Amino acid sequence: MNEWDLAAFSAEKARLCEKTDRIPGTLFQEYGVNRGLRDPEGAGVLTGLTRISKVNGYKTVNGRRTPCQGELWYRGYPISQLVQDSGEAPYGFEKTAYLLLFGQMPSQKELEEFLLILSESRTLPTDFTRNVIMETPSGDIMNSMTRSILTLASSDPKATQPGVANSLRQCIQLIAQFPMLAVYSYHAYNHYQNDASMYIHRPDAALSAAENFLQMLRPDRKYTPLEAKVLDIALMLHMEHGGGNNSTFTTRVVTSAGSDTYSAIAAAMSALKGPKHGGANIKVMEMMEDIKAHVRDWNDQDEVRAYLEKLVAGEGFDHSGLIYGMGHAIYTLSDPREQILKIFAQRLAQEKGQEALLNLYENVEATAPAVIMAGSGRTKAVSANVDFYSGFVYELLGIPQELFTPLFATARIVGWSAHRIEELITSSKIIRPAYMSVMAEVV
Repeated sequence: MNEWDLAAFSAEKARLCEKTDRIPGTLFQEYGVNRGLRDPEGAGVLTGLTRISKVNGYKTVNGRRTPCQGELWYRGYPISQLVQDSGEAPYGFEKTAYLLLFGQMPSQKELEEFLLILSESRTLPTDFTRNVIMETPSGDIMNSMTRSILTLASSDPKATQPGVANSLRQCIQLIAQFPMLAVYSYHAYNHYQNDASMYIHRPDAALSAAENFLQMLRPDRKYTPLEAKVLDIALMLHMEHGGGNNSTFTTRVVTSAGSDTYSAIAAAMSALKGPKHGGANIKVMEMMEDIKAHVRDWNDQDEVRAYLEKLVAGEGFDHSGLIYGMGHAIYTLSDPREQILKIFAQRLAQEKGQEALLNLYENVEATAPAVIMAGSGRTKAVSANVDFYSGFVYELLGIPQELFTPLFATARIVGWSAHRIEELITSSKIIRPAYMSVMAEVV
């Protein structure tokens, strides 16, 4: 059977699968099964405990679950305070990584030691870039990174050795290596598939993760202090979001099976690359391009509203009826990450002379919630989420869309690592949820 025979066979049998594998939604209601591990109101089904972070979109008032301004806490600190305390230096990511990994803020001496450890870990095995990354380039940078993560295991003599200390060593190395894996994979793809110039810049030991990402990505290695700080903030905002998000839960599931660090992180990468999880900001960017093409006056809120109404009615863009970047599974009145990133987006847009484009984003943000509520009949409060401005920020930084989700991973590897360590220490049981069989018995 050749490839085309297999494709035809699979297409035919897919129709059979559609018939035999489809389970009516009424059965989920009948048996009280929460689809997607979420209750009818969208709240996550409780499956574990964590001390790493907390996400709030509701508060209990007089015994009732009431929407509130969104809150995100890392190890007991609100994200807004961590951002504020990071100052203008581009090392907020590293300082916050220490907090998430070890559960407490570092002293100046501890931070300097951690920075040195990360700097010394920003290296790859001999010929790894050439033999692993450049030999088989792919436009899907997440796939390239995942392959690289699994290949790194073959260079680690203690790849499968159990223990918290060994896993922590591996996690710290991966945190340091992720910017290299992302940027080098992009350069290989851009050279071999887009016929662009090839250049591989080594990390600079004196620079932060954000600074190194920018200098490795750009041909001239140059960036402004504001650019580095904005990227640093974006990394801070994306590095952790509770144990219940899809990729972090995947990390904990694979860890609970006793698998090694490389396998757990590779599994998390596979979860994050899904467009329902890590690729949402790309849909925002594509939607905004469509809006720019159909709205003549970006300052006219009535014209913006009219086109958004078409989107909700399924008459524009991808006909999905969605306004991307709006709404969140947990947050209701606001997403604290979006509010912080918007401030830095405004600063960056001013530096880049893109105030007009920023104004369009702000008009969409101000108008979309009411349009969604009116057009969809939703009762849950809707607000912009972090994906609404993140793609805009990355575009202003000159980061190609192929790197949007890998950049998300470059931040979230910290949260995955913290949850892996917590799972290793806290639980000895494999995570095994139950599925009820509704199979018809033939005999």
